[in-house]
Amino acid sequence: MAQSAPMLRLLLAALLAAAALSFSPSPASPAPSISSRLSIQQQPLFVQRRAGASPQLAMSGKPEIEVVSQPDKDFLDKKGVFGWGTWGCPASKFPWTYGDNESCYLLAGKVTVTPDDGRKAATFGKGDFVTFPAGMSCTWDVSEAVEKHFVFF
Repeated sequence: MAQSAPMLRLLLAALLAAAALSFSPSPASPAPSISSRLSIQQQPLFVQRRAGASPQLAMSGKPEIEVVSQPDKDFLDKKGVFGWGTWGCPASKFPWTYGDNESCYLLAGKVTVTPDDGRKAATFGKGDFVTFPAGMSCTWDVSEAVEKHFVFF
């Protein structure tokens, strides 16, 4: 039984960490950072923008816009992109807030999306696969008319 105590502590710590990561604050209160919920120092994660990469995190711990430049057909088929809805707009500039995560694949156009909270802006165009994090408010600056497949999740 003495040997199982460390294992139980480890299991309890893992369960508490999982519960903290799935915490969803009310819309009126800002989301606490992972480090404040777990009382550990969170190091920012950075990954290359390539197919299959994990989402990037800004220095604040908030996920960045992820751009996969020119993914191959196998990547797109695995995601089911060509069965998603389509949306388009002419060259324009407008504000947007993501209530859910969104992934999209640009069939045409060129866009720069600038988050309102200081996260890095992302510029992408025809043939790029982009994922936007839930909760992000931003400005879309569409320099060339956009046509895209999209899915919210």
